[in-house]
Amino acid sequence: MLKYILRRLGSSVLVMFGASILMFVLVINAGDPLADLRENTSANRDYLMQQRIETMGLDLPWYERYLNWLGGVSKCFIGQCDFGMNRSGQSVNETLLLAASATLRLVIIATLLAIVIGIAVGIVTAIRQYSGLDYAVTLLTFLFFSLPVFWAAVLLKEYMAIGFNNWIANPEYSPLAVTIVAILGALVVQAAMAGDLKRRLLTAGVTAAFIIISMMVMNFMNFAQHPQLGPAGVLAIGVAVAVIATVLMAGLQNRKVLLSGLITAAIGFVAYYATFWLLDDPNWFILFLLALLAVGIGIAVGNIVGGYSRRVAATVGGITAFMMGLAILADKVFLYWPVYLNRVSRPIGTIGSETPNFSGSFWEVFIDKGTQLLLPTILLTLVSIASYSRYTRGSMLEVSRQDYIRTARAKGLNERQVILKHAFRNSLIPITTIMAFDFAGLIGGAVITEKVFGWKGMGDLFKVGLEQVDPAPVMAFFVVTGFTAILFNLLADILYAVLDPRIRV
Repeated sequence: MLKYILRRLGSSVLVMFGASILMFVLVINAGDPLADLRENTSANRDYLMQQRIETMGLDLPWYERYLNWLGGVSKCFIGQCDFGMNRSGQSVNETLLLAASATLRLVIIATLLAIVIGIAVGIVTAIRQYSGLDYAVTLLTFLFFSLPVFWAAVLLKEYMAIGFNNWIANPEYSPLAVTIVAILGALVVQAAMAGDLKRRLLTAGVTAAFIIISMMVMNFMNFAQHPQLGPAGVLAIGVAVAVIATVLMAGLQNRKVLLSGLITAAIGFVAYYATFWLLDDPNWFILFLLALLAVGIGIAVGNIVGGYSRRVAATVGGITAFMMGLAILADKVFLYWPVYLNRVSRPIGTIGSETPNFSGSFWEVFIDKGTQLLLPTILLTLVSIASYSRYTRGSMLEVSRQDYIRTARAKGLNERQVILKHAFRNSLIPITTIMAFDFAGLIGGAVITEKVFGWKGMGDLFKVGLEQVDPAPVMAFFVVTGFTAILFNLLADILYAVLDPRIRV
């Protein structure tokens, strides 16, 4: 495996070298970098032109300019990358760092959400092939996939930003809104749960009643302006995650696995109080350490309590701990939401990645950046879900026809074990390729999305560099996106070996 990785990296370096020459030549011949100055009527025009010529090295042959750029980039091997200066004399390293951080915030969340939701939807529709749910989900996924990004972005701005900002000033769920949400929720849940007509009607009725009561209680508590979760809510989430994870991975009859999840939830309940003051004004390093500690404790509980099922119990414990950690963070966000609303009357932003000149505590800044991130994340997630759900559905259906799946059922394994332990793992092999390409592609910047929402990310860096016929930022974009594509394709190949032991041979 080591030889294979080294061989792949060596060939990738050669590909990057050849592609970088082609990219550099195309960029410098894409237009006139002095076009704006030639039309300038100021007295110092000639001086400005000469200054730009010296800054960009326009008086040098193309290969010398390329070698100068390559010399700076080659320092990346010793951790001292130098991507040069843009035509304004600003270090590209600084602009690249800002652009990459903005794009990573957007891409990581959108990709993870698309993967989780898309795979879950794909599994359900594969199990319920040719049902009403399957047809409905197919229609919606293709609808989202075919939506023009700029048009969908405008709709999100109108209804989820401007509309929400107007509503949050005096939030109240109208009877019509409650009725519509209850009907839609009842239809979705009964379709997902399936069963005979009596069971479907009962499921729909219970769901509709739950939604109506919940929305009425939120109206009474003014939940939109003063949301609350509290220790009881955190514990309820932990118990629910423990039960659901146990059902999916082992079945409720496995008491040791269920016990490990419940014990982890109880420890998380205690941690809510133990970390309350520590989380008043934390930093990302503290949150990262607490996340590692929480998952570590959950895994340890699973290994101690799990017995013969300690591996599954450790997984359930880790998942429960992680989700309870997210619930505790959500509780903190809820606590500071009214404070943020008092400072920013229109919380959902439509332009930029953060409110200009905004400062405050860690949680206020966190909420500010999160609200600015909301719309582009939803947009990219909706577009990406279609690919993951369809590929998962197709792969699951193909795997379910294999002989070893029929053998697993013939041995008497229950349907949960057949689907999750046998069919799902093998269906992940082609999906892994899609994940690698999708993430690497989004790292390059969702150019249209970033343009519509005013994000200064990788897409904007590339667009501006190309418009100004400035090779330095364009080449920085090329190096980062090219390296990311190579890295994630290599990780995909390694994951193949993890998912399918035959590939290791």
